[in-house]
Amino acid sequence: MAEEKSFQSLNKPCVLLIVIAGVERFVFKGVASNLVIYLIDVMNMSSSSAARTVNSWCGFTSMLPLLVAPLVDSYWNRYSTILASSFLYLVGLLALTSTALNKSNSSSSSSSSSLFWSLYLISLGQGGYNPSLQAFGADQIDKEDELPTKTDTDKSPAKKSMFFKWWYFGICSGSLIGVSIMPNIQDTVGWGLGFAMPTMAMAVSIVMFSCGSRFYSYSHDRSNDVRSLEKVVQAIKCSVSKFVHSKTEEKKPGLVDLELEEKPLCLKGENETVCLVDERSNNSNHLVKIVKVVVSLLPIWTTLLMFAVIFQQPATFFIKQGMAMKRNIGDSYKIPPATLQSAITISIILLMPFYDTIFIPLTKLILRNENGITTMQRIAIGMFLSVIAMIFAATVEMKRLQTSTESELETLSIFWLLPQYILLGISDIFTVVGMQEFFYSAVPEGMKTMGIALYTSVFGVGSFLSALLVYLVEYFTSSEGGKGNWFSDDMREARLDKYYWLLAVTSALSLVIFVLLCNLQKTKS
Repeated sequence: MAEEKSFQSLNKPCVLLIVIAGVERFVFKGVASNLVIYLIDVMNMSSSSAARTVNSWCGFTSMLPLLVAPLVDSYWNRYSTILASSFLYLVGLLALTSTALNKSNSSSSSSSSSLFWSLYLISLGQGGYNPSLQAFGADQIDKEDELPTKTDTDKSPAKKSMFFKWWYFGICSGSLIGVSIMPNIQDTVGWGLGFAMPTMAMAVSIVMFSCGSRFYSYSHDRSNDVRSLEKVVQAIKCSVSKFVHSKTEEKKPGLVDLELEEKPLCLKGENETVCLVDERSNNSNHLVKIVKVVVSLLPIWTTLLMFAVIFQQPATFFIKQGMAMKRNIGDSYKIPPATLQSAITISIILLMPFYDTIFIPLTKLILRNENGITTMQRIAIGMFLSVIAMIFAATVEMKRLQTSTESELETLSIFWLLPQYILLGISDIFTVVGMQEFFYSAVPEGMKTMGIALYTSVFGVGSFLSALLVYLVEYFTSSEGGKGNWFSDDMREARLDKYYWLLAVTSALSLVIFVLLCNLQKTKS
């Protein structure tokens, strides 16, 4: 009941945008969750090549917001960015659907080219769409809700935290539908319809967003007029001008003080002269502020990369692992391995309410703290659970290898994989929501889109790091002729268990460094 009341306390624009975000996640998961199988079965790629392709695409998709966010915060507005990005997103989905429908009528090279163009069009669309939509949603919280009151000085953090939790609940619901329904349609009906349904859903979400235009609050959208990127450029120009000016005056040291007193440094334009003394100081301070924020976040940001690497496994090697296990239900139906990703989102949807109703009150009682655990403690718990998930995945893979024989590969039930999916879902509740709150709160008011982009960039760089790890492991574990590596297409020879152990160890080291950095930061503060 408490959760229902808290959801009702969100205004109409927030609720609508949460629904739209859920639709977008259905669209993306409907494409991405089973993409590795499409690349292997339809595009005839090897397992490692397909995994690298998916990781690289996901990395590019997640990194783009980091490039787009400064432009949104500085020059564009979020509403227009969402509309323009959603159009690109839709064009990419249409191209992907067309590629799948025309695969039999086109050559292999042209199909590959069309596939990659369509995927990266989707990436370009999502690069501006996701961070802008989430920041725009957070902006819809009423202005009076952000101001502290005499009765409740913590109203704003609670309101923001509630928004992010329901936002995450919305995208998890969309993801659940995407990973549960679409792989079945793609495997049984066909890839054309399997990609057409997300395309239609995206078109509906654009209509929904446009219909809500009269309800939205635009007061936050560039209300501060903090043109971050422009001020950075101006600050650099001013610094260069100051440096050049000081160099030219070095030849006349006796006149420097007199000239600075009589005539401050000015910039002459075509029609007017603009004095830069105060502006240069303000811009320089703004540049220093941005640099300090980014630099202060980099150590924490870096330690989260291995968590992002682990979260690439359900869409790549977990699926490959599931393909080599018993998937039959009855005589005719086989479970698509990609649908097991729904266990992640189901565990999130079912267990998230218990986080507020049971876990937080329990931690308040144990820690004797009004707020329970901190955001950083929440992230650390999730990182620890992701390590346990990889240990369990390695153990299951070792058991699969022990039970498989030359004559029969599929000896172990696919449901043995469920615990590792569920553990990742629980870790998601802690770490991902904590990361969203941390990065959004850690940046100044005029850089909120950048804060969301920093959060998504963790998964972007993590995806690239995952692709790099796959390449390095394949290179160093391959025998002569490129065979016998840990990612061999023959699952009797593949050693995914060793790869999972490698991820568990490196993630555990990242967790230790994360805890040390948090303690150091706490000591300094």
